[in-house]
Amino acid sequence: MTPAIRAQLLAFGRDLTPPMLQGTSALMASINKGMDAATQVTRDISYGPDPRHRLDLFSQGALQGAPVFVFLHGGGFVMGDKHAEGSPFYSNVGDFAARHGWVGVTITYRLAPANRFPSGVEDLTMAVDWLRANVAAHGGDPAKIVLSGQSAGASHVANYLAHARDHAAGIAGATFLSGIYDVRTSAANDFNKAYYGEDVAGWGPASALAGLIASDVPMQFSLAEFDPEDFQQQAARLVAQWTASKGALPELHYLVGHNHLSPAQCLGSDLRETERMLAGFVRRVTG
Repeated sequence: MTPAIRAQLLAFGRDLTPPMLQGTSALMASINKGMDAATQVTRDISYGPDPRHRLDLFSQGALQGAPVFVFLHGGGFVMGDKHAEGSPFYSNVGDFAARHGWVGVTITYRLAPANRFPSGVEDLTMAVDWLRANVAAHGGDPAKIVLSGQSAGASHVANYLAHARDHAAGIAGATFLSGIYDVRTSAANDFNKAYYGEDVAGWGPASALAGLIASDVPMQFSLAEFDPEDFQQQAARLVAQWTASKGALPELHYLVGHNHLSPAQCLGSDLRETERMLAGFVRRVTG
C-alpha cells in the first residue's frame, strides 16, 4: 500500500456511500494492469436453473489436478456481478488465480430482496456440486476447492460452511474478505434486511458464527483498516468467540491502508498485500 493511495482511500470515508464505492472502484481500476495475455476465460457457464446461476472459469496452459479458487462478489446482497464489460472487476480475481497456476472461478448468485436467506447457501451448494462434477475436465482437482468471498459474498461462504456443513465436507479451505458472521449482532441496515428479512428479531437462525467455529474447514479471515464499523465489530466478535472456544486465535489479517472494496479490487495491480495473503493460504491448504 502506498501512502498516496492510502490517503485517497481514507478520504473516501468508511461508510458504503455511492461516492466511496464509485471512487474506490475507479481508483483501483486505474492501477489494474489488465488480464494476463496467457489467461484463458470461459464465461457464463450455467450451474443451476436461475439466469444468475452463472460462473466464469480462468486458467493458463494445460492444467491437471490444480487447486480451484472460487470467488463470490459483494454488493450488499442486492447487487453486483462476477464481470462487467469495461471493468476489470471481478475478472481480476479469476486472472489472479490463473496466474498462480490454479483454476479460477467467479460466480454470480441470486440477489435480494427477491431471494432471501438461505438462497446464498442454496446457490453455493449448486455451484460446488457443478465444480465437483466438472472441474477436473478443466484441469482442476475437486478435492482442492478453496472458497473466497468479499462482503456479502463472504457472508454467503460463511453461511454455506455453517448451514451446509455435511455438503461442505471436503472443501480445502475458505477465505473471507470483510464478512458478516454473527447476523444477530450486525447492523439493521437496508442491505441486511433485504436478505435476512424485515424482522430483525428473527435473524438468529441465520447466524453463521457457531457453525464456522464448529467447522473443520481451514479458514482465513481479513479486515480492512477503513472498513465500516459493523465489519470491525464482526471481526472482533469472531476473534473473541473463536478464541474462547478453541483457545487460539483464528488466522485474521488486518489490511492496513485498505477499505471495504480495495482488497479484492487491488488484485492485478502493484498493491500485492492481498495477493500474497491469499496465495499463501491456498498453497498451505492445497499442499
